[in-house]
Amino acid sequence: MDGIIDTVSGPHSLHPLIDMLKTCGKLILVGASITPPVLPYMPLMFGRKIIAGSAGGGMKESQDMINFAAKHNITADIEVIPVDYVNTAFERLAKNDVKYRFVIDVANTLNVSHID
Repeated sequence: MDGIIDTVSGPHSLHPLIDMLKTCGKLILVGASITPPVLPYMPLMFGRKIIAGSAGGGMKESQDMINFAAKHNITADIEVIPVDYVNTAFERLAKNDVKYRFVIDVANTLNVSHID
């Protein structure tokens, strides 16, 4: 992948995400965890990969937004897709053939790949 936006706000490994990046790929962290992530720097250096971050509010602001949405029955329509469907999703975006926001199910993709 050229880029990944990581929205996870709990402790998790960055290594599988970094491994999915192409050379010169970017991992942007927008979720914040109390536990700092372990940074596997060798794949970053050898792959010329970049990690960046952006803060869009803290845990309290995020929880307030979720509570407001729940109280007012505000929901999002999404289409959950596996990682191997990403290229097709981009083709659909180019054709304006998208009704809902795509959400890539990375966790299940990673779990399946470790079974081999």
